[in-house]
Amino acid sequence: MIHFHLNGKPQRVAADAHDSVLELLRERLGLTGTKEGCASGDCGACTVAIGEPDRQSSDGRLTYHSANACLMPAHQLEGRHLVTVEGLSEGDDLHPSQAAMVACHASQCGFCTPGIVMSLFTLHEANQRRPAPLTPERLEAALGGNLCRCTGYRPIRDAALGMDSTPGHRPSWLDDASLAVDVGRSTNEAPAASSAAGAVPPFHQPRTLDELVALRAEYPEARLVAGATDLWLEATQNLTDFPRVIDLTRVAELTAIDEGEDTDGRPGWWVGAAVTYTALEPLLAAHYPTFAHLLHRLGSAQVRNRGTLGGNVANASPIGDTPPVLLSLDAHLRLVGPSGNRDIAARDFFLAYKKTDLAVDECLAAVFLPRPQTGRELKVWKLSKRREDDISAVLGAFAWRLDDGRMINVRLAFGGMAGIPARALGAEAALEGKAPSVEAFAQARDALAQDFDPMSDVRGSATYRRHSAAALLERLRLVIARQIAGQITDGTDPLQQSVSDQEVMLHAYAH
Repeated sequence: MIHFHLNGKPQRVAADAHDSVLELLRERLGLTGTKEGCASGDCGACTVAIGEPDRQSSDGRLTYHSANACLMPAHQLEGRHLVTVEGLSEGDDLHPSQAAMVACHASQCGFCTPGIVMSLFTLHEANQRRPAPLTPERLEAALGGNLCRCTGYRPIRDAALGMDSTPGHRPSWLDDASLAVDVGRSTNEAPAASSAAGAVPPFHQPRTLDELVALRAEYPEARLVAGATDLWLEATQNLTDFPRVIDLTRVAELTAIDEGEDTDGRPGWWVGAAVTYTALEPLLAAHYPTFAHLLHRLGSAQVRNRGTLGGNVANASPIGDTPPVLLSLDAHLRLVGPSGNRDIAARDFFLAYKKTDLAVDECLAAVFLPRPQTGRELKVWKLSKRREDDISAVLGAFAWRLDDGRMINVRLAFGGMAGIPARALGAEAALEGKAPSVEAFAQARDALAQDFDPMSDVRGSATYRRHSAAALLERLRLVIARQIAGQITDGTDPLQQSVSDQEVMLHAYAH
């Protein structure tokens, strides 16, 4: 049984381990305002809002984030407040997000409208808690995961920009102090068993790392889930029934970001494996802005609110966006099992396609990000069919330091070029200790051709990938050349502003 609140009211509902929030709403609770569009987290028609205690505030109120109901395991509602489009209005009184959509004629066929309204609801409530200008960038981030099949984006944008000044009604549960207390209390309590009395629950929600390790040792066949933005596609696309699931999102140690050192004594931050991209972004924005920028290319707000850095790493996809960055930063990983912790370099984690160094009874506990060194640069560039909310065809992450005009500690890491995310060791060697000249980078591109033998798939041919990777190296040379020439004085990358990926690729073809 799952205990949660729905539109301000307590609920107690039975669900299977593989059920999604969308299935729970439409099939068990009869709430059909939340629509099923793609069932893969791409269209946003199923967007709902999840409320939980605000860790950054002491007022006890709930904070809300958007999520794709199709990809969220129903059992993760335990101790949360689920808000659907049915819960925003009271009688004929509409929430400002709904009233603005009506005033701007922003609903066409109406199928996508509930999801768009829910994204606007979370944006509106965030602005109520912490007022900030609604810039085009914020609006794009909030609505980037909602597709309008009727292409009516202009009135939707107008509604978003005008909802703060549109008269509307906030549902009574938003300011209900008892609701926040009830949700906060149930959040801190151990979850109820998720199957019949006396049976072993197939969906486990450990609260401590010790509990997680014990469960992993007892049930090595269980699937681990955090954001579920990848795993739950097996349920929605392949109709997989998970016999047993272990949820990582309630393990306190896995949701923390702690300052510390790695085994080499480097200062930095240990990022828990269940820390979401949204929670990680402030740290990256402060210390690794180019890494933070990548997150906005990684997925929609709904995906970033649920997806985790640890999941992206443990999934071991050759086209995962974050592993190449971790390789370029010489990041370390902390694995935990019955025998205790062991820390390994990220470069030693990926062994073969979808195969890692994790033992069958181990879990990824944390990722270590070293504190940036003075003078060390990081650039990350992603090539995909769409700029936003798309899987990469090729991703390059490059770190280096200039010492007396020569490149030192060069790291060139790629995704999409092999069965695993990997460093281009030959190309690195060609640049290490060299001045960033045209000749040195030409040698690096020749070495890069020997470093990888990419495959062809729906995202790009092997030829495309080889030329794209070479183009990214040329882009790197141009960036460094302009830095040396003193044309970059404010930390920005002019190529990011004035030269498209395709133009840089054409430049590489010429070499």
